[in-house]
Amino acid sequence: MSTETSRLDQFVSPARRELWYRSYQRFTNQPMSVIGLIIVVTITIAAVFAPYIAPYPEHAGTFTDFANAFQQPSLEHPLGTDDVGRDILTRILFGYRIALTLVAVVLGLGVPVGVTLGLTAGYAGGWIDTIIMRVTDTFLALPPLVLALAIASAFEPTLEIAMFAIASLWWTWYARLARGLAASQSDEEYIQAAKISGASTSHILFRELLPNCLSPLLVKATLDAGIVILTGASLSFIGLGVQPPKPGLGTMVANGTNFLPTDWWIAIMPGIAIFILVMGFNMLGDGLRDLFDVEVEQ
Repeated sequence: MSTETSRLDQFVSPARRELWYRSYQRFTNQPMSVIGLIIVVTITIAAVFAPYIAPYPEHAGTFTDFANAFQQPSLEHPLGTDDVGRDILTRILFGYRIALTLVAVVLGLGVPVGVTLGLTAGYAGGWIDTIIMRVTDTFLALPPLVLALAIASAFEPTLEIAMFAIASLWWTWYARLARGLAASQSDEEYIQAAKISGASTSHILFRELLPNCLSPLLVKATLDAGIVILTGASLSFIGLGVQPPKPGLGTMVANGTNFLPTDWWIAIMPGIAIFILVMGFNMLGDGLRDLFDVEVEQ
């Protein structure tokens, strides 16, 4: 045991392990944060393996079975069927795949662009900072959903266009956040030491500044995941996002509103699915914020 401990100490100091343990305790002592993590992980796994665990995988597409249309929730169809007989539980599982793909693409494009621009502006200052932040302010002045609607409506409504429309505005918040973080760190001793040692600008930005700004950026990305899902669902709801027969959650809600209040489950079940996923990301983000606060205080 002592040999294993000494080997571990070569890679992780006892002080760092103690910090991680205290952070873990802080996170797990908040039931809502743990529940959020469980929700996100469970839904992600279910979405990845949807073709294998969905009760009726063929119902995710153009399948029709009018003999089983408008079936109420039952053992055979736990969440009921829609107007053409497709199993709603199956379509929600596949809808989660689309929603999580949207999150991955939007944040995967928006975060790197915004962070790069923000770090550059905060570190360089001067006219570079002015130009980058004035462009950022211009985009921030536009209501996000309105800008996404304008872009999506200018092209053929598809999932890909919806992703591009949302990603085109999502970088702005990360640029502003990263700029503030970088500006506050630019005069720190470790940055000055890197300059004196002859480190390149890219090294200072991504090897020195970025690791010290990562925690708040990660927390914001987790919280933003829920907003991205809602924005994507909103575009799909009004016909500018995922198009039938693809099982977009917003599209399913829009279709189900045609049959309210009698066949309520067609709209309500996808709506609850959206609520659960967004709630999971929000609770997880709150937990990560508290966890990283412990690390910052140390």
